[in-house]
Amino acid sequence: MKYTTIESRSRERSPHASARAWALAAAPALALLAAGAARAQDAAAAAAPVVDKGDVAWMLTSTLLVLLMTVPGLALFYGGLVRSKNVLSVLMQVLAVFSLIVLLWVSYGYSLAFAGGNAWIGSLDKLFLKGVNKDALAATFSAGVSLPEYVFVAFQSTFAGITGALIVGAFAERIKFSAVLLFAALWFTFAYLPIAHMVWYGPDGFLFAKGAIDFAGGTVVHINAGVAGLVGAYFVGKRIGYGREAIKPHNVAYTMIGASLLWVGWFGFNAGSNLEATAGAALAFLNTLLATAAAALAWSLVEAVIKGKPSMLGGASGVVAGLVAVTPACGTVGPFGAIAIGAIAGAACVWGVHGLKRLLRADDALDVFGVHGLGGIIGALLTGVFSSPALGGFGLGAGNDSILEQVGVQALSVGITVVWSGLVSVLAFVVVKAVVGLRVAEEAEREGLDITSHGESAYES
Repeated sequence: MKYTTIESRSRERSPHASARAWALAAAPALALLAAGAARAQDAAAAAAPVVDKGDVAWMLTSTLLVLLMTVPGLALFYGGLVRSKNVLSVLMQVLAVFSLIVLLWVSYGYSLAFAGGNAWIGSLDKLFLKGVNKDALAATFSAGVSLPEYVFVAFQSTFAGITGALIVGAFAERIKFSAVLLFAALWFTFAYLPIAHMVWYGPDGFLFAKGAIDFAGGTVVHINAGVAGLVGAYFVGKRIGYGREAIKPHNVAYTMIGASLLWVGWFGFNAGSNLEATAGAALAFLNTLLATAAAALAWSLVEAVIKGKPSMLGGASGVVAGLVAVTPACGTVGPFGAIAIGAIAGAACVWGVHGLKRLLRADDALDVFGVHGLGGIIGALLTGVFSSPALGGFGLGAGNDSILEQVGVQALSVGITVVWSGLVSVLAFVVVKAVVGLRVAEEAEREGLDITSHGESAYES
């Protein structure tokens, strides 16, 4: 009876008693499970990429600044350098080429530059931005820090666009508008995209893997464009009267305004290439400021010594030379290294637009190779020197232990860019010549491309 009572009471309270007993027995295991879950949650949080609103704001601003460099910056810089009968044609070429390449970039260019592939070219995995949406992220230089991929797509599109637009200055005042557009599409596809992939596609790009340093586009943008422009100048031929009569800039004030806008926009170009609003962006920003100032003064000093007077056109050209030369170096050299690079490039590019131009026997109308090509080569090589910590820099490229090794890799980058861009440019101009022709008729050139190609005039008489 006693047993029965105890048993019955036990049965009456067994659900609660069993629960308490289970809880007591399981407590250590639950604690371990909870701790494991907490650790897993912390690990997941640590692994989840962080998107900083400040970085996003800075990169959108940088993208806008690069657009400012092109339209109206580069357009006005080039527009002031040509004769008044051709100013609108150059403005239109810059605008149209930039617009065309931006559209090609989102169609297939981004994929071929930054989506898988091999050491030389990307894949078509992101053709027409497949898989890129509001949730897609792009990596930055910091582990665990990302940007919305749309931001990266937009930023890089402006780089591609301005590179194509730079080329048109070499054969300004005599080329067909249709030829400009067809060449831009071909060259962008077969020259710009492979070089961009090799230099910038993380550890898988051929030149990136060798430790080449090109922070913001010395090879990808300036040498690439400079070589294409030089080839174009040869293919299109010299302007009527070139070497026999004075062909002067029609508005140096436009050129000065354009150079100033280029300088302002270039902060987005260089500091934006840091991809984050950090001290790295600040370094690139300061170096861009200093190198450009040094180049402007160096160019003016050389002119003052040689010609007796420093010109406004020379000062504006010095600004561009300094911007070009510091572009590959701006994220890895110290401030005084940037000053040295700017001063050297500013002085050297005076020879580039005079002595070198005569040696090459090319009518590079707006000195695309003399400034962008030569300045880009100087900047790329000096990047290998002044990035050394021994000279105030912040480190050589991966796998390079000495200045000599780094300069060797930089020279390899220069050589590959010159050869590849030159080869593609030759083939592209051959195709363009066969399809639409290259040069306007002599009568149209004499009258001016504004009227004959676009049916309007910048200055009504």
